[in-house]
Amino acid sequence: MGQVPVAVVGGGQAGLSASWFLARAGVEHVVLERDTAGHDWRDRRWESFTLVTPNVQCRLPGFAYPGDDPYGFMTRAQTVAYLAEYVRRTAPPLRERTAVRELRQDAGGGFVLDLDTADGPEVLRAEQVVVATGGYHVPRVPRLAERLPADVVQVHSAAYQSPHALPEGAVLVVGTGQSGAQIAEDLHLAGRQVHLVVGSAPRCARRYRGRDCIDWLEEMGLYDVPVEDTPGGLREREKTNHYMTGRDGGHDIDLRRFALEGMALYGRLVEVDGARLAFAPTLEASLDRADRVAEDIKDAIDRHVAATGVAAPTEARYVPVWRPEVEPTELDLEAAGISAVVWATGFSSDFRWVRVPVFDGRGAVGHHRGVTAVEGLHFLGLPWLHTWGSGRFAGLTRDAEHVVDHVVAGLRPQRHLRLTS
Repeated sequence: MGQVPVAVVGGGQAGLSASWFLARAGVEHVVLERDTAGHDWRDRRWESFTLVTPNVQCRLPGFAYPGDDPYGFMTRAQTVAYLAEYVRRTAPPLRERTAVRELRQDAGGGFVLDLDTADGPEVLRAEQVVVATGGYHVPRVPRLAERLPADVVQVHSAAYQSPHALPEGAVLVVGTGQSGAQIAEDLHLAGRQVHLVVGSAPRCARRYRGRDCIDWLEEMGLYDVPVEDTPGGLREREKTNHYMTGRDGGHDIDLRRFALEGMALYGRLVEVDGARLAFAPTLEASLDRADRVAEDIKDAIDRHVAATGVAAPTEARYVPVWRPEVEPTELDLEAAGISAVVWATGFSSDFRWVRVPVFDGRGAVGHHRGVTAVEGLHFLGLPWLHTWGSGRFAGLTRDAEHVVDHVVAGLRPQRHLRLTS
């Protein structure tokens, strides 16, 4: 049985950030990665994917964005390369192709991790554990998908790669969070006929009054407000992010304009009966709600400009370019020539391997800023771990430092520290 003071589970940006702070503190540790470091960016993003946050906000601990396009948006390949360079520079104690099959408390204190490695099963003891596997594990697809015709190709957004990877014909995209809206645009720009089921996700303008809106929001401190102090409280952790895109230098995603250009929009999907689909009449309300959120953000920026006196050009407000004449309530897949469905319906967490009592009645992790009630067990990389900014590269640094501070404080006396001169 191997032994280590701290085990970090997950070799993505969260686990690598925790490793950086542990190394800075001189703490011996290991980073366990089921696949390869940062593989999610390569394996679960489509070909035209870009970050939504500007490059200047890619600030992992010890390694800010090194390129010459601070207000551009890294592509999938560039994001993979950024993380690979981070691994090269920081040289974490990384064990790839090492899956944690089970994490449990040790009767003598600390934790036991059962591992699956290329050389077979192993057992590792750790005084403290940081679970840094994020919160998006299992692609979520509604059960009504089972009722679609067998000849209709179905993929989740996690498996979508490009328009040419789908069979010829029209495509139905279900969901308008960040992934759904961007995939619908990807298909639309490729000349595919797209049918889009519009959900309740809000939207945000890409730029307003001379700056990127995310840049404004960071300056205004919106990404620094603890989740407990937001109007929705802990329920914010369940909400969908605003849709926008960094593609081609970054721009708004306006579903109404897509409709003018031939994309078919629908309200909430409520029934599937073979090739016949039924929708609730929620389309117009969803579009109006998304626009209202975008305009509310602009109102907040206007107030910030007025209060601070910062120089910013004025800008005309958005005017809706399209409204549905009627609410479509039915669709025949065969008549519409739809050959594929992309489910952009989110993910569920899967922490069944964590055999430690830190979950609530719905299976969500109980924690405060990543620190659980079980001494020595921490989580990192969860959406809204502490603030809205927790989901961004820039916000992750603050979360990782806080969690590692707790780890270091909880370690037994100095025999567990690898002291440096």
